[in-house]
Amino acid sequence: MGCMAEGGDCHMKKASDLFIECLEEEGVEYIFGVPGEENLDFLDSLSRSAKIKLILTRHEQGAGFMAATYGRHTGKTGVCLATLGPGATNFVTAAAYAQLGGMPMMMITGQKPIKKSKQGRFQILDVVAMMGPITKYTHQMASSDNIPSRVREAFRLAEEEKPGAVHIELPEDIADEHTDSTPLARSHSRRPTADVKSIREAVKALEEARSPVLVIGAGANRTMTSRMLLQFIEKTGIPFLTTQLGKGVIDERHPKFLGCAALSAGDFVHRAVEASDCIVNLGHDVIEKPPFFMQRGGPTVIHVSTKTAEVDPVYFPHIEVIGDIANAIWQMKEDIVPNGGWKFDHMLKFRQAEVDHTRPLAEDARFPIFPPHLVQSIRDAMPDDGIICLDNGVYKIWFARGYTACRPNTVLLDNALATMGAGLPSAMMSAMLYPDRKVMAICGDGGFMMNSQEMETAVRLGLNLTVLILNDSSYGMIRWKQANMGFKDWGLTYGNPDFVKYAESYGAKGHRVESAAHLKELLAHTRDTPGVHLIDCPVDYSENDQILNIDIKKLSKEL
Repeated sequence: MGCMAEGGDCHMKKASDLFIECLEEEGVEYIFGVPGEENLDFLDSLSRSAKIKLILTRHEQGAGFMAATYGRHTGKTGVCLATLGPGATNFVTAAAYAQLGGMPMMMITGQKPIKKSKQGRFQILDVVAMMGPITKYTHQMASSDNIPSRVREAFRLAEEEKPGAVHIELPEDIADEHTDSTPLARSHSRRPTADVKSIREAVKALEEARSPVLVIGAGANRTMTSRMLLQFIEKTGIPFLTTQLGKGVIDERHPKFLGCAALSAGDFVHRAVEASDCIVNLGHDVIEKPPFFMQRGGPTVIHVSTKTAEVDPVYFPHIEVIGDIANAIWQMKEDIVPNGGWKFDHMLKFRQAEVDHTRPLAEDARFPIFPPHLVQSIRDAMPDDGIICLDNGVYKIWFARGYTACRPNTVLLDNALATMGAGLPSAMMSAMLYPDRKVMAICGDGGFMMNSQEMETAVRLGLNLTVLILNDSSYGMIRWKQANMGFKDWGLTYGNPDFVKYAESYGAKGHRVESAAHLKELLAHTRDTPGVHLIDCPVDYSENDQILNIDIKKLSKEL
């Protein structure tokens, strides 16, 4: 009967069915989203897929953050779905999060029929134009025959360095068309390797340096350089520091670790970089605040990345090694002869001074909880492969500086868009991908409330995770800046719900910290007890300004 209906051609299939087949061909496992009326053909086709699971969320932003985090962990494109108009506008923040953060993600949005619509302009926005500035690729499907090539192109661009967001709009009438097109297979492609002469030039500069140093950035984290980089450090003994997005590429318990550049300037780690005359910048991403500022006549800077350096007033490297980062490091390791005259003691002394400064702060068991003590308590409670997912707030600086990352992608923080509201969805995705690992979302009360509705999704999915809320009843990061700029404390405080009851209303387990000792008990209990847990943790932010803006700068300067 179906063959007759299509003019006797049995090879024709519905466009929405073809779209799902194309996604299956790309290896898609999940689609996160909030479907609308204009997605119903697509949803119906998805219901028959044996390979792709629909994860229904309570806000499109939650779906987008989950899809982006899938991309961040796996390097494969995470896919999310929304309707036209308000559904698509709710994706905008997640698109920017993925685009700036280098996470491969595809958004699929619905649209009214484009060939003939009887609804006027109801809910109609130019979503393709809106997505243009915040994606690598955006396209409206105007013909079902082109679905395979457009989907393949979108995935290619999403995953290619630097990864990011892509968007396809699938109008209702196109989804309902019939076509004889078939999915395109993924191509096999490898990143090109760095040129031998550029390797030689970089190695020569290193061998001739007095005190070289490695800076590990976001790009080195994306391309899984850990093994090669560790071999390079073991052979040469050159010390390393990381940016916030480079945390965990090398185990930070390594004796050559100098710290994480979490503050913009004036920290112990910045003093260590200033003591270097040759900086190897691995996977530098201009999206992050620079871990060092170049000056004319300053140290030699070697840029090692998949793309050439974007030049700005504080970054204009002398030597560029362009190609797959892990391969470039391997080539450099093979070529280099460690220089017996290299001096690193003075750099490592800055690191020791930071450790000595942090230790008594981390032991301060006051209540409400002191941020450095919280960081140490969580590190003590989490296994090496446990994953912490930070939302955005002043605590991000405490964690970037003080939380020892042992493995890649075990500290998920956003130092690119730095949006609030992504902590919980990124932890949910981590718990889905790695059910055998311990996962914790660490959120301020402000960031948590921006997507707290996803607690229902986490409970419904039967996830095991802990959500820790740093409760200061204010937008603490901005209050810290307000104090630092000498303005009066004004306009940034609010009230909160009873977070324990709030968690329980979703079917999660709620806990409230009563003391520093109780915090340790709760962290162990929630880690070892299945289900979704929420910990309401009152924090004492009163010394943020004194320690982060004054003490650290003063102490590091005096060394």
